[in-house]
Amino acid sequence: MSRITTTFEQLKQDDRVALVGFITVGDPDFEQSFEIISAACEAGLDVLELGIPFSDPTADGPVIQRSSQRAIQSGMTLEKGLQFVRRLREKQTLPIIIFSYYNPIIAFGTERFVAEALDAGVDGVLVVDLPSENAGEIMQFVRPEQEFHFIRLISPTTDTARRSEILREADGFVYCVSRRGVTGANTATSAIDWSELAVEMTELRAQTAVPLCVGFGISTANDVREIAKIADGAIIGSAFQQLIEEDPKTAKTKISDMIGEFRRI
Repeated sequence: MSRITTTFEQLKQDDRVALVGFITVGDPDFEQSFEIISAACEAGLDVLELGIPFSDPTADGPVIQRSSQRAIQSGMTLEKGLQFVRRLREKQTLPIIIFSYYNPIIAFGTERFVAEALDAGVDGVLVVDLPSENAGEIMQFVRPEQEFHFIRLISPTTDTARRSEILREADGFVYCVSRRGVTGANTATSAIDWSELAVEMTELRAQTAVPLCVGFGISTANDVREIAKIADGAIIGSAFQQLIEEDPKTAKTKISDMIGEFRRI
């Protein structure tokens, strides 16, 4: 049984929502990033999404776009990101997902990426711009006995028929986008409609037993509290990256405190 499956089964027994944290690796540099991410894991993240910086992160809002720029400027690459995972695995046992766009993986070599990711201790990959239908471009290199998940996305604009197709193939967990638009905190023009989202989660749950995690615009304890009512996991990203952008030296403590607050829900 994979680390992801084991984690979500334990959380279900504990009646607790999963805290899935996205952090761009290498922001602001390798060593500071390692300290921040290690502290976040120690503070109680249940799943880590390690963002590989990309020059054109079209699904991401300004905060994560800027984090990618800083990480690229510091020299971060997919290869160094996998080295980062190897080092993190010396102490951390939580599930780790590589969050990427497809260009860095193609440039690195897809077969090589899968082999090195598995060897480093990666549990799966979420490729924002690789549709579920094309998952085989990566998963063809995973042997049946290997535990490696292709995390699929469902958004508010995904039609009913395609949702059913995605859910039939899903494993690990499903990343459910909370609202239209890009990543980032809620604003008056991009607020989450919680009642609408609750209906959507009920419809998805009727079609799959795979854990459903909600991301985009999740930044407060109240957001996590609302998600705990309707889904299996809350995905927090921009809120963490904002703290890193404001002051990398205090981000470790502030992110840990935020995770601690969320864990108490």
